[in-house]
Amino acid sequence: MTSLPYHGLRLLAVHAHPDDESSKGAATSAKYASLGARVLIATMTGGEAGDILNPALLQSPKASRDIAGLRREEMAAAASALGAEHVWVGHVDSGLPDGDFDNQTPPGCFYRVPDEVAMLPLVHIIRTFRPQVVTTYDELGGYPHPDHIKNHAVTMAAVAAAADPAAHPELGEAWQVQKVYYNQDLSAKKWITIHEKMLEAGLESPFADHLEDFKKRDNQRNNWLSTRIDCGEFFPSRDRALLSHATQIDPEGGFFSASRKAARTYWPTEEFELATDLTGREPLTPGVDFQEDDLFASVTFDDGRRVPAEGMLPKSPETETEAGAETGAEATMSTESDSPA
Repeated sequence: MTSLPYHGLRLLAVHAHPDDESSKGAATSAKYASLGARVLIATMTGGEAGDILNPALLQSPKASRDIAGLRREEMAAAASALGAEHVWVGHVDSGLPDGDFDNQTPPGCFYRVPDEVAMLPLVHIIRTFRPQVVTTYDELGGYPHPDHIKNHAVTMAAVAAAADPAAHPELGEAWQVQKVYYNQDLSAKKWITIHEKMLEAGLESPFADHLEDFKKRDNQRNNWLSTRIDCGEFFPSRDRALLSHATQIDPEGGFFSASRKAARTYWPTEEFELATDLTGREPLTPGVDFQEDDLFASVTFDDGRRVPAEGMLPKSPETETEAGAETGAEATMSTESDSPA
């Protein structure tokens, strides 16, 4: 039996709440899992402070009585849909206050726990799972939620501490993560581009009301889409995972259905920003988008083998078909131009 190409490789995806794993990098997780990599989703909080956003569940006794328990069930279903493993880090959801996070988040919540304390369970997870690659959020959290901002700080602190043999030896043998990426699935570049392509096609865009927010986010931070994962064939897995979070997702919601359909048509990839690279390869050029198409490019296996610098990910069937059609068209054009008049 032929071994799957990513067998022996491990990806740790660190997220703030249950459902984040299904809206940020989900198809990438599913693709790597299908190719033999172990994918572990670490969820920082239980989503206890989340509201019921699906009108169909507003009258559900279980949802109103025990939303934390229901969200644990939803998370298990989502992980299964992605083919991933899952672990709870154990922090308490901070909620989303309207004002100052430092003063308006509740005592004892994730945002209020000092980084050096909040990181400890994640250090243990890293040393136990031993991932070559970790994904998290950038320093702004991807969007302004206290738990997403905290997720960045705690993940980066945990990655550094996990590699230090002198730091908390009781949490396991030191482990050096080779690459860290920031999820950029919510990048303004992506959604503005999709919006413009829909208008060019004469279609009504579901993003018109969000353009100012996208542009404001773009002005706050210049997101670098260093790495693009071709994973369109796993968008159905992503959508099944997201719909597993029934308390948070209204399947009949116009924005959900329209945005997912638009992404499948105009942007069938997921993007990441390279934050840490200890592989020893030639560095990527900062600020230049789409230089990589494999998170594991140049990573070293436990047995010393190395993933090629160009990566190993197969193209999705849709991409291969489109590439073949383009090549055929180019060949036809070349033949026609070379023909005598």
